[in-house]
Amino acid sequence: MKKQRVKLTAAEKSELFAEGVVTIVLLLLLNLSIIILFHLAILQDKNLVNGLIFIKESLMFTGSHTWSWQRILMIAMMIADLLVLYWRLIRRYHQMQLRHVISELHYIANGHYDHRINFAVKPDLQKVIDSINLLVDSTVNSINEERAIEKSKDELITNVSHDIRTPLTSIIGYLGLLKSGMASPDDQQKYINIAYNKAEQMRSLANDLFDYSTLKSTSTKLTLSDLHIYSMMEQVAAGFELEAAKQGIHFEVEARPKELTFKADAEKLVRVYNNLIGNALKYGKGATTIKLVANSVNKREVELRVENNGEKIPQDSLKKIFDRFYRVETSRNLKTGGTGLGLAISKNVVEMHHGTIKCESDDNWTSFIIRLPLKQPDAEKPA
Repeated sequence: MKKQRVKLTAAEKSELFAEGVVTIVLLLLLNLSIIILFHLAILQDKNLVNGLIFIKESLMFTGSHTWSWQRILMIAMMIADLLVLYWRLIRRYHQMQLRHVISELHYIANGHYDHRINFAVKPDLQKVIDSINLLVDSTVNSINEERAIEKSKDELITNVSHDIRTPLTSIIGYLGLLKSGMASPDDQQKYINIAYNKAEQMRSLANDLFDYSTLKSTSTKLTLSDLHIYSMMEQVAAGFELEAAKQGIHFEVEARPKELTFKADAEKLVRVYNNLIGNALKYGKGATTIKLVANSVNKREVELRVENNGEKIPQDSLKKIFDRFYRVETSRNLKTGGTGLGLAISKNVVEMHHGTIKCESDDNWTSFIIRLPLKQPDAEKPA
């Protein structure tokens, strides 16, 4: 933003003009006093008169007097007067600038945090203004972060309450039927199974909440080891083969090179794969294939991809898909059994590994793409 000079009000311009007039009058009186004193000193001191005559004769060109001591004195006093006048006017102008800056500060302090001081002033005051603007920016950012945290807490409480209340209501209802003795023997087993499944959903939510809060903690450290990614992907895929087969989905596992190895926390990275594959099985409607791919990139990074050829994710949802409790489905029912925390947990794990994760989706493939460094120099190794 281009800085502007301080615009003086009519009253300030009048004040500046009056300052100049008063200064000129005082300087004229001072000059008159000096001239009178010089005249008195010259009349009383013969040696000073002779010295002035000598100087006067030395400043002769072509036989004529070009300078007189009076003229030299007048010019010297005029230069001094101009310097004093400039100094007093610029000093008063800087005082007016400071008043404008203080006025702007009061305006910001009254709650106008979107306002900034946009003056071009002297260097020392400019540094102060720039520091003030930075301080206001920092304060506004802190306020916005605090509001976002409060909003996030409210959303967390609301979402957790909803996700706990729904299965809990079912559990209480079916247990109530069992307690009343009104259910037939066949229905009793059915109700017990439903109550058990709902309890499992609640446990899943509790586990996800615990994992999410643990990963967000700054005290959580990685337990690093050399990870052979192809072997790990095969083991993870094997754990989902039965569930995938029921949905007519098969796995394709590939690593380039096949012996690709890098430093990572194997347990946490397996959790990421479990979340991403589970997400594909629950929400990848119409999918027939899930690909697990690992590629070495520029000998510095590894790219991990979990892809499925199911239904495309809407573009608007891609921007929010890693937000906690966000679900692509519009309703907050638990038909799919998801808590909405799996992808948020995956993002936290990836960021702990100093990596990035993103999601791309088109009519052919939905791809979760992870970039991790081959080495983890800043992470702590286990003792």
